[in-house]
Amino acid sequence: MAFDLDMIKKVYSNYGSKVDAARKVVGKPLTLTEKILYAHLWDGNASTAFKRGADYVDFAPDRVAMQDATAQMALLQFMQAGRPQVAVPSTVHCDHLIQAEVGADKDLATANIQNKEVYDFLSSVSNKYGLGFWKPGAGIIHQVVLENYAFPGGMMIGTDSHTPNAGGLGMIAIGVGGADACDVMAGLAWELKFPKLIGIKLTGKLSGWTSAKDVILKVAGILTVKGGTGYIVEYFGEGARSLSATGKGTICNMGAEIGATTSIFGYDEKSEAYLRNTARADIADLANAVKEHLTGDDEVYNNPEQYFDQVIEINLSELEPHINGPFTPDLAWPISKFAAAVKENGWPAKLDVGLIGSCTNSSYEDISRAASLAQQAIDKNLIAKSEYTITPGSEQVRYTVDRDGFLDTFGQMGGVVLANACGPCIGQWARHGAEKQEKNSIITSFNRNFAKRADGNPNTHAFVASPEMVTALAIAGDLTFNPLTDTLTNEKGEQVKLDEPKGWELPAKGFAVEDAGYQAPAEDGSKVDVLVDPKSSRLQLLDPFKAWEGTDLKGLKLLIKAKGKCTTDHISMAGPWLKFRGHLDNISNNMLIGAINYFNDKADTVKNQLTGEYGPVPATQRAYKAAGIGSVVVGDENYGEGSSREHAAMEPRHLGVRAILVKSFARIHETNLKKQGMLALTFANPADYDKVQEDDLIDIIGLNDFAPGKSLQIVLHHTDGSSDTFEVNHTYNEQQIEWFKAGGALNIIRKNMGA
Repeated sequence: MAFDLDMIKKVYSNYGSKVDAARKVVGKPLTLTEKILYAHLWDGNASTAFKRGADYVDFAPDRVAMQDATAQMALLQFMQAGRPQVAVPSTVHCDHLIQAEVGADKDLATANIQNKEVYDFLSSVSNKYGLGFWKPGAGIIHQVVLENYAFPGGMMIGTDSHTPNAGGLGMIAIGVGGADACDVMAGLAWELKFPKLIGIKLTGKLSGWTSAKDVILKVAGILTVKGGTGYIVEYFGEGARSLSATGKGTICNMGAEIGATTSIFGYDEKSEAYLRNTARADIADLANAVKEHLTGDDEVYNNPEQYFDQVIEINLSELEPHINGPFTPDLAWPISKFAAAVKENGWPAKLDVGLIGSCTNSSYEDISRAASLAQQAIDKNLIAKSEYTITPGSEQVRYTVDRDGFLDTFGQMGGVVLANACGPCIGQWARHGAEKQEKNSIITSFNRNFAKRADGNPNTHAFVASPEMVTALAIAGDLTFNPLTDTLTNEKGEQVKLDEPKGWELPAKGFAVEDAGYQAPAEDGSKVDVLVDPKSSRLQLLDPFKAWEGTDLKGLKLLIKAKGKCTTDHISMAGPWLKFRGHLDNISNNMLIGAINYFNDKADTVKNQLTGEYGPVPATQRAYKAAGIGSVVVGDENYGEGSSREHAAMEPRHLGVRAILVKSFARIHETNLKKQGMLALTFANPADYDKVQEDDLIDIIGLNDFAPGKSLQIVLHHTDGSSDTFEVNHTYNEQQIEWFKAGGALNIIRKNMGA
């Protein structure tokens, strides 16, 4: 932690001066979000204050966190940078590859066998390049970050969409793709579109059955899954200050479900208490010294409509417990209306499984409140009617709640403790019987509940609620049960009512752990070998992409003219391909297999111009590569929308595609293509898309004069001897043009490092 403490001291040393300078330049009071963003400008100059929602800005994040599924390719790319160590504090967390099936011990043992080569690689590459490594079973990335690394006023990027969890401790924490993480670790700036702001004022105070989870469930109902897109959500008010730090983390975590860039709370007494209780009193002391800069200005919170693009107010004293779903996290039901909704919609009222924990709700407070209900079930002679599982968020939480007897209480109720990992929350759940695809209901304290997400069964009706509500309904085994008003029949035939849950924000005896599962990197990484078996099907060391040959590109084949929506999932599918995230050549066998071919309205069927036969897209491109022929992919509007998956840019580059020519790009994918040394081009006239024919040979003209704002030319040579010539645009700046010429951004970094 000393390395991080030095970094935090440096951040805080000039924090106030940066904020004050920004306030003068902007000429108005600042929100907390703006303070943190201005304090992390790459050039450190607030005079480059940007209009919200309009401009892209370079930032300097303080740290990087990666989960094991995405860290593989990010670190394989980083190895090409030629750096002896990462440029900022970085960590790897092994939480995604552990499948839940029978229980923590056996599931973890199985994962250690099945994923040994991946874990060995991540451990060794972390050891060599100065990254902290959290072993399988150590916990879920976001909970571990909150307990160990998040700090007020900091900026972090993480290779997972629920990275905003760290906003519970006042940190701007944003989920990104592995390519962005690689860049920051290699010492480059990180680009973000300067966000718009939603202010959520919380008044009153939670009580009884209502919890912090109900705040975000309510917000999701208000804003829907798209309402936060392009915004950072900032919570404030007396109600915000009354919430525990982990409760705030829950709210920020699930902000991903409204599409928000991130969510954040200001630093307060609850934040300080959590820092001190997680062995970070030194950070609390540093934060206290700059406390006025770790929350928004008073004028902002007194007149929020003048400083936020949208303002929402929620009275916590009046807030009901909510249950959201099924099939979407924004279908919000107050508990008083949920039973009627179940009946009216014909959802299965019988509850098969209740699942608590995950990165969203596995704090000491969450577990203790749920355990108080489990203890009531034992004391009142109630037997849980549903299966019940507990997923601790970290080994520190698991050890502490076990020490305090909560896991034993769950066991007496029939609960099963799963590994400290993502498990069912991300579909890593070998649920027995799911293959029958029977209609059923489950309820979780997780964050997402889309169809098939948890168990692969499209007929599983998944609902989201707080851990205490999940526990109460699991005891009842019935979705129409309202624990605030209804009674249950116990084993003696008596009518009993559950009392309000009770719990503790922090453990009275403090947190404890024997082995948190952390591996510190070697002091001298030069002596460490990175472990990758050349015969592995899951891991493959990367070779640098070749530099541009210095000429126009002529005689390129058309690989595919994609029709309609073509997301990163169409370009590089997930699902069973997850296991190849660290092997570029193997995962390239999914390249564009989901894209619809304009010429036959089929997926994964394109014409091979060398043979005249139709076949899979990857196989066709491999034939072109073997013949030394480049190709072009043509696409429609918003090409590459969806997940910021760098594989969708790396696979075409690896297989020899030279350019992507589309009507328009999704921004992140366009940037990813540029980083890999690809040409990302757009039709100057979108109607020129219609001129592209199936057997065309394509020339790209003007590359010798490639310059910002200067268009290039495309020449289509048709089989009948005719041709079409038209202009295409690009958004490359001077630095990005150098990336293209060098064959990729990492080649530039390696050159600068003298590797």
